[in-house]
Amino acid sequence: MALTASRALVRQTERWFIRRGVPYMIEDYRFRRHVLPRMLPFLAFVSVTSLLWLVRRWADQDYWWWVLAGTLAAGALVWTGLTAFSGRLPRFSRRTAGAILVCYAVMPLVVPSLEFLISQSNSSPGVGERISEQHTSFAGAVAAFLSIFTVLFAAAWLTTAYGVVPLIRRGLRHAVHDMRNSVRIQGRALPTLLFVTLFFFFTGELWQATDRLSWTRVWAVVVLLASVTVLATATRLRDEIGRVEQELHPARLSKDCRRTPLDGLPMEEIAPDGALKPVPLHRQQVGNLLLMLATRQLIQATVVGVGLFTFFLMLGWLVVLPETAEQWIGAPPRLSAATFGLPVALLRNALILAAFGSMYFAVTSMSDAEHRRQFFAPILDEVERTLAVRAVYLAVREIVLPTQTALDAESAATPGPPRQRASPAGERSEVRSDLGGDDV
Repeated sequence: MALTASRALVRQTERWFIRRGVPYMIEDYRFRRHVLPRMLPFLAFVSVTSLLWLVRRWADQDYWWWVLAGTLAAGALVWTGLTAFSGRLPRFSRRTAGAILVCYAVMPLVVPSLEFLISQSNSSPGVGERISEQHTSFAGAVAAFLSIFTVLFAAAWLTTAYGVVPLIRRGLRHAVHDMRNSVRIQGRALPTLLFVTLFFFFTGELWQATDRLSWTRVWAVVVLLASVTVLATATRLRDEIGRVEQELHPARLSKDCRRTPLDGLPMEEIAPDGALKPVPLHRQQVGNLLLMLATRQLIQATVVGVGLFTFFLMLGWLVVLPETAEQWIGAPPRLSAATFGLPVALLRNALILAAFGSMYFAVTSMSDAEHRRQFFAPILDEVERTLAVRAVYLAVREIVLPTQTALDAESAATPGPPRQRASPAGERSEVRSDLGGDDV
């Protein structure tokens, strides 16, 4: 095969997966090699800022704000510095990874111990009750710090392993794009949603119920509807991933690999048999794709929900007069400056109906043929493109790694500087790690 590739090309493709929020598409994806290096900036920030526990001892001093600002600045500087150089950090050895985890695990003991030593040095000698209280406070602080550090570590691991931060970043960019095209989206989605929800808006019982509810209960209803949306979306998306067509012939591979590190590779040599064989996905990879689909679907539903909320506010302001609202509610409608003079029941009605409409939109966009073509098909195209790039990446990786192994053996047997291999045109010469800058 005349294809020329390098390990740098493989790592650049792995960085592309990380930026897309699908790091589990990386072959041999491991905690020590891929997850822990990207977690390091956040773990260092948590360790440094945990010293704020000691800052509270000087809360009544004039320089307290300086100590507080200095500690926060040190944590931010550590985070920024490690994030900036994370793409150039070498892969961690077992010893280095173990040292990082031990340092993080020791911090919940170091900070309470420092506070205990400071308290002991400032306490009056011979006061038994105070010493007993200090021991009790030390034990409670250690337990609290261990719990907090454990929860933060678990959250950082899940967030980093599944690329949640890049997914949110891409989702926000899609949301901005959807907002710019909101007239087109709302024009297609609102007619059907209004047909379902408009009748409930003019129901007096709903106005009575929402007027008596507190904002806490209203938001609980919104969270409940959002949970149903997530559950229904996840169940349906799992079936959709199983039906995704992987047409891995050269023409499709060339199209899907555009604007990726694999752009320009001769796909006829990558797939000499006419097409690549789809590689089965394991459970974590399917979960990563589900998370990507669900994030995009929920953000799109949120954009539609914002349009519904705005519509019902305008409709209530135009149609529902104070006398009508009083008749429906059974009492004069409550007004406040925070609601810009609108009845509180109107805002709560609009919020609940918008949440319900968003749930309905998320479900019908996957089941109704027309809605599926307009709203859900572009999301599935992202999955198909990701799987196509992964297929080419695996094929290139099979070519590169055996070659690299042979070169390493040859370099070890031959004294002198290591031999350099030619890189393809347009490829960066430096070999950077696959850590990327998408950290927690």
